[in-house]
Amino acid sequence: MIQSMTGFGKHVIQLPTKKITVELKSLNSKSLDLNARMPTAYREKELELRKLIASSLVRGKVDFGLYVEFTGDETSTQVNKAAVLQYMGQLRAIAQGDDLRLLEMALRMPDAMKTDREDIDPEEFKEIQLALKEALSNINSFRSEEGKVLEADFTNRISNLNTLLQQVVEMDPDRLGAVRERLEKAVSDVKAEVDANRFEQELIYYLEKYDITEEKVRLQNHLDYFSTTIGSADSNGKKLGFISQEIGREINTIGSKANYAPMQQLVVQMKDELEKIKEQMLNVL
Repeated sequence: MIQSMTGFGKHVIQLPTKKITVELKSLNSKSLDLNARMPTAYREKELELRKLIASSLVRGKVDFGLYVEFTGDETSTQVNKAAVLQYMGQLRAIAQGDDLRLLEMALRMPDAMKTDREDIDPEEFKEIQLALKEALSNINSFRSEEGKVLEADFTNRISNLNTLLQQVVEMDPDRLGAVRERLEKAVSDVKAEVDANRFEQELIYYLEKYDITEEKVRLQNHLDYFSTTIGSADSNGKKLGFISQEIGREINTIGSKANYAPMQQLVVQMKDELEKIKEQMLNVL
């Protein structure tokens, strides 16, 4: 079963003095590109949280947010009274204004607020880890649902390619006959004496160059392999991408050898279906 790399997950926990929100958003990427936003006090635990995310999401451009809202009397940020009073004194010496106005200006200055760094409570961090696991579960569920939509689209596209390939197979005898007839007419128009046996040998050699039997077989095998891989237990976006490249290679070869307008029209339709598969393949995990 395939998974999309697009997803969203969120979980909120309420502690006695804090509300902590964990959010995860992901888009497609060739590898895991993780961007983390969290309060400075929690940065010491960033590596552990990153490892937990990487083990679950594997690939994608992931935005991870940890937001902390204090709901009780506890706060780690306080006014730096000494610095504020010093700023107010300096401002009063160079500008007129009442104390309230000077206080507003002083609070905007560097170091006007100070934060007492505290170690993260182990129990609180366990709660954060559990919240992250819940958010990961949510985003993976989201990815799976998106994957079902992609899988249905791929199945439809592969079915269309199988139908078009069958039309190519049915048309091939007529194509070779038309090519042979065209060559024979070209020789007859020259109105020159030719050795019949030699002409037949050259004609067979020429027709062999336009034979697409191997391409038809390989293309059918690639289409079957694509369908089998979609149905596997794991999401194999990179593998499906490689198979898509092989499908494209066989379609291009058939188009270059066709030398027959009706078949080339089928090839154009096949390329259109494959291009739509490749566009969606960018989102597959």
